Amino acid sequence: EPVTTEPLTHRGGSGRPLVLVHGLMGRGSTWSRQSAWLSRIGSVYTYDAPWHRGYDVEDELPVTTERFVAELADAVAALGQPAVLIGHSMGGLHSWCLAAEHPELVTALVVEDMAPDFVGRTTGPWEPWLHALPAEFGSAQAVFDEFGPVAGQYFLEAFDRTSTGWRLHGKPARWIEIAAEWGTRDYWAQWQAVRAPALLIEAGDTVTPPGQMRRMRELSGDRVAYLQVPGAGHLVHDDAPDSYRAAVEDFLAALPERA
Repeated sequence: EPVTTEPLTHRGGSGRPLVLVHGLMGRGSTWSRQSAWLSRIGSVYTYDAPWHRGYDVEDELPVTTERFVAELADAVAALGQPAVLIGHSMGGLHSWCLAAEHPELVTALVVEDMAPDFVGRTTGPWEPWLHALPAEFGSAQAVFDEFGPVAGQYFLEAFDRTSTGWRLHGKPARWIEIAAEWGTRDYWAQWQAVRAPALLIEAGDTVTPPGQMRRMRELSGDRVAYLQVPGAGHLVHDDAPDSYRAAVEDFLAALPERA
């Protein structure tokens, strides 16, 4: 199959643009279980972030949040009208940073399991595991064995499909750099600059520091809703899909037609 490096892919629907923004080590293709029902609400696009566009896609520019946000801004601006951004983890961070910097591009936000401040946390415990991953998995079962049932399905959809298996869709060294930046800075100022309505969804088994997503809600008043999903892992949208869908549908239904 041809490899596309176009950052946005239309997944169906019409009307208000809904842009799905994946997390670290994700890809737009991982939203397959959400794009179907979302396409009954608006015009659904998935986004592929830099360093997640294919194993052979070279990108030597420095890793910075600003670079991610600039690329996302260009993609959303190309739609010709402002969008609802639905972001998971890293994608949630980049979505709220975009809403802070370019409020004219963003009508509303969904932020799933991401907080503003990971300062002092290191990628050290994670690096040996990531470096030990094979560049290619020879079978779907090998992917499930490595990542488990929920994340395994997610990575099968993210990885490059080759004639011999499933290959990583980016370079682990780059993915480590992305996470490492979060250990050096926080994004509270960007969050507090957001004026768009937002829905915050926190996993019960969250990867975020305790209390931060609730604090995001407290700082923002009535335009921000907060939901914690008990028992759900980091991929709330796949681990607790009914809870995620109900919350997002209710949030989107309450938005004005033209924000």
